[in-house]
Amino acid sequence: MSLKHIVILLLGIGVMAGCSSVPKDSTRKKISHHSHKSGFATPQGILENDPSFVRNRLYRQYQEWRGTRYRLGGTDHTGIDCSALVRIIFKEEFGFILPRTALSQAEFGEKISRDELMPGDLVFFKTGNRSWHVGIYLDSKKFLHASSSQGVIISNLDNTYWKSKYWKSVRI
Repeated sequence: MSLKHIVILLLGIGVMAGCSSVPKDSTRKKISHHSHKSGFATPQGILENDPSFVRNRLYRQYQEWRGTRYRLGGTDHTGIDCSALVRIIFKEEFGFILPRTALSQAEFGEKISRDELMPGDLVFFKTGNRSWHVGIYLDSKKFLHASSSQGVIISNLDNTYWKSKYWKSVRI
């Protein structure tokens, strides 16, 4: 099957999945790593087999969202938070629905080390006692995210702030 056919198949699955709802946090445990593997169609094949395709899609989304201000709980161009940005990009570009919060998103996929990062991997940061931040890895230690101070931007993992807050990385 060609890459074009795989992309069309995944997008079709995403459209069908787009009608489903995301469980409330009280039922979050039902979507574990195990049920994710067995219950959801993932973009994993594309994310691993064609990094340039993924990178190009992510940069295209960056151009669309660039400069959008941060708003906790926001889900559109008037204001967006980090996990909503990640969720929207994965749905629009890869047809995959992620949970709404950064902590819930961190439960998906396979944990990987920083030196294994590929375009489309999620990077997580612990920014406070009970607060987390998520972004999408692009390439060359850069990641796309909704910064609370600067809105939607691209930052470097080696930035002093982000390096000190880094928690983990996950491949969906």
